[in-house]
Amino acid sequence: MTVIGFHNSHEQVHPAELLAAVQHAEEVGFTAAMCSDHFAPWNHDQGHSGFAWSWLGAALATTGLPCGVVNAPGQRYHPAVIAQGAATLAAMFPGRFWMALGSGQVMNERITGTPWPPKRVRDARLRECVDVIRALLAGEEVTHRGLVDVERAKIWSLPEQQPALIGPVMSVPTARRHADWADGFITINQPHETLRELVGAYRDAGGQGRLVLQVHLCWDPDPERARRIAYEQWYTNTFPPPLCWDLDGPEAFELASRYTPQEAVEGAVRVSSDLGRHTAWLAEYVELGFDEVYLHHVGKEQKPFLDAFGEHVLPQLGVTRPEPAVALDGPGGPRRPRQEPEPGAPTVLPEGRPTPP
Repeated sequence: MTVIGFHNSHEQVHPAELLAAVQHAEEVGFTAAMCSDHFAPWNHDQGHSGFAWSWLGAALATTGLPCGVVNAPGQRYHPAVIAQGAATLAAMFPGRFWMALGSGQVMNERITGTPWPPKRVRDARLRECVDVIRALLAGEEVTHRGLVDVERAKIWSLPEQQPALIGPVMSVPTARRHADWADGFITINQPHETLRELVGAYRDAGGQGRLVLQVHLCWDPDPERARRIAYEQWYTNTFPPPLCWDLDGPEAFELASRYTPQEAVEGAVRVSSDLGRHTAWLAEYVELGFDEVYLHHVGKEQKPFLDAFGEHVLPQLGVTRPEPAVALDGPGGPRRPRQEPEPGAPTVLPEGRPTPP
């Protein structure tokens, strides 16, 4: 039994249409949802980028689905603001909101006008943000000086249980780094051996919680149209790190993608007009041990995909509802190094960690 969720791509679909899509996803049998959190699309043909946090409140209020978001605290977002937003959603919709916290991409983060730091600094900044968010969600008053600064922040409207904080993973070193703080692991579709290696690195380093996979796919009854949709929408999304982290907007992605071959797109997107083939691909991911699989149809039109998969694919996969999306160790949160303050004193988290070598 596996959770099959619907990924909502804010870069590709108007937020009102995306809200209707997630409502329809629940109607046809999807049991969970997640969304991106971008300031810009990957290319001009995608053409959208709604504000994820406004949309999340509407999606949670108008469906019964749990919803997650992929977020990068530390530059575009101050971690105290993210903690407040997460606390509010988790308080209003208990057990139904989670966040995947990553180090970000310059295409979204450059808008603040502050310098884009190297990856080792972004990783250290992310961990500071995680500690700040954990402490605030535990009800503590936080003062912190480091790669992010926090001055006597406190969240006044708290959920009964902290929402789950998931670690996005694209490499073995990242899997190991996230293992000591994350309530779970999320990655995207990649070769099976790569997925096994990433999961193994996370588990071997002590990583706990659920294994989550986002699958980019494209389906259309016409096989040539399916291939064309995949290429037109996703040709700018085939670059591995670090290039995808450091291109600064749609124009740069389009320029870098001028000679992207169809084969590269179909290496990143599962493309087929055969619903049985899609079912088999998803069953393979379930067999690899993923607890939750989120389907991202890379076309802009979502309803035909949702109807087809709801009728022909989901019934073959033994779909179930997810467990509550809460922190592993309850209200105090998991594995966060803690310092006991004097009574009445604010929590002062460790100063900015030294950057990794």
